[in-house]
Amino acid sequence: MVKLIGAVLVIVSGTLFGFYQAAQFANRPKQIRAFILALQRLETEILYGFTPLADALGRIGQQLTDPLKSIFTEAARRLTDHRSSVTAQESWQFAVEEQWKHTAMKQSEKNIIYQFGFTLGTSDRNDQIKHIRLAINQLQHEEAAAQNEQGRYEKMCRSLGLLAGALIVILIY
Repeated sequence: MVKLIGAVLVIVSGTLFGFYQAAQFANRPKQIRAFILALQRLETEILYGFTPLADALGRIGQQLTDPLKSIFTEAARRLTDHRSSVTAQESWQFAVEEQWKHTAMKQSEKNIIYQFGFTLGTSDRNDQIKHIRLAINQLQHEEAAAQNEQGRYEKMCRSLGLLAGALIVILIY
């Protein structure tokens, strides 16, 4: 009886892990798309709203869901914190570094977002718009690759989780 319960637990654990990995593949394109939309909102705030950067980041962050919400609101909070004088670049990089582990995005997206942060708040409005559009364009390419990976690996991860659990049970018993 104990062996049976142990076998079921191993199979369920493997299956749940497979479903978790599949969810990561499904969440990545969604989060990239949400980040693209957030950058487009930032572009609108800068171009048409003449909104200060900290206010724009905070406003956009309130419209998003976690984990992207945390990146934008943390960057805005650090910019408006009067106790520390940090640049827009430093606050953006800190926020990305702190919250990145909660996203499903990979290192390639992180590099794009970091490079965008290097130019954040360092130039005039028109130059900022060019950098935002460049980041959006690069993220759109990553989104296409993420959708391709999702189609290729999502179903496979679900199946492999169950099969790995079954294999472990067979090897043990």
